[in-house]
Amino acid sequence: MDNTVSIVIGSWGSYNECNERALGSKWIKLNDYESYEDIEEELKNEGFELEGIDEELFIQDIEGLPANDVNWDYMHPERLFNVLKTSGVLDHKYQYKTMCAYLEVRSWNDFEDKVNTHEDRWDSDVYTYEGSWADYGEEMFRNMGYNLPEHLENFFDFEEYGRYIGSDYAEEYSEGIIEIVA
Repeated sequence: MDNTVSIVIGSWGSYNECNERALGSKWIKLNDYESYEDIEEELKNEGFELEGIDEELFIQDIEGLPANDVNWDYMHPERLFNVLKTSGVLDHKYQYKTMCAYLEVRSWNDFEDKVNTHEDRWDSDVYTYEGSWADYGEEMFRNMGYNLPEHLENFFDFEEYGRYIGSDYAEEYSEGIIEIVA
């Protein structure tokens, strides 16, 4: 899984004027930038007048971020960049993959709150398990130190045990189970 997040930045002023920047910037790969000031320099190089008509920016298009609960038109690109940079997802594939799983079961606002509170350790209480509820249940069963004689394992419902043991903090996402402990 590639951890690339790219956006097209639009300007409300240029959009309303229908000028040459009305369709927004070129695609900007956020992973390539160390600070938002670097992105502003790129926009200036593209002809954006950030102290004038183009001072009100918005996210016109986005790729690589599975947050469907956000109206990106109303989020400033600096806010998005700072949350993603602080969280570590632009620099670490594991954190990106964990964020994608998290956003399948929680909202962007929940993610943003975790990052604002814990910064790049936002995922310290988030664990992903690739597999089914039965796989999760069996792993939790074994981790608790329980043992069944092999001839009885087929009679134990690990799937139901997984759902029961994780009922307060585990949820299913597209690739398995995610635990969000706090």
